[in-house]
Amino acid sequence: MPRQPATPFTRALWAAGPALRGPWLVALLLVCAVAAGLAYGGGFAGARPLLFALAPVLPVAGVALSYGPHADPLYEISAASPSGGLRLLLTRAAAVLGVSLPLLTAVGALLPGTPGLPGAAAWLLPGLALTVGALALGSYVGCRIAAGIIAAGWTSAVLLPVLAAQAGGRGGAGVFPARALAEQLARYLSGGAAQGGWAAVAVLGAGLVLLRRNRLENL
Repeated sequence: MPRQPATPFTRALWAAGPALRGPWLVALLLVCAVAAGLAYGGGFAGARPLLFALAPVLPVAGVALSYGPHADPLYEISAASPSGGLRLLLTRAAAVLGVSLPLLTAVGALLPGTPGLPGAAAWLLPGLALTVGALALGSYVGCRIAAGIIAAGWTSAVLLPVLAAQAGGRGGAGVFPARALAEQLARYLSGGAAQGGWAAVAVLGAGLVLLRRNRLENL
């Protein structure tokens, strides 16, 4: 029986493969399950802010873990093919975003609200901007190092002020500062100025990816 030619959909699914399996996808599902379990099983008031603190960097980690020799046994062959290089990287980045953005947003919308925390979709543009920024920075230092820098920068900006305030006595000792974390997240996610800034970062990052596409082709 003659073999059926591959369709554009099956080729895209094959190219996106490492982005849709492996430890990153397990971690993504685990984060969602733990957040829901803490909120509804443990009565943990900080589940939604904690999920929103992690959500923007999960796609970044997914891109870093889905492209390169560490993720794909056939990486050398794939990268040398006409559909390899930057095209393959962008395909896997799109697959990561296509899975993580709706899933995390849906779980965030189902969790109990926290005063001061913006809506469930407020993290989408920052998540996209951080992912594009990781791709742009990856053209200089490699995807995994870039993802680590971006993730460390985001978590430091969000968590360090909250921990400093907690250590300074403005929060109850031993109590998770859910409201303080929600207010800190609101500074980065809420309002037209914040969202406009993230949009500008995403556009600038995309422009840098295009300018640096030759370097990304040869990662």
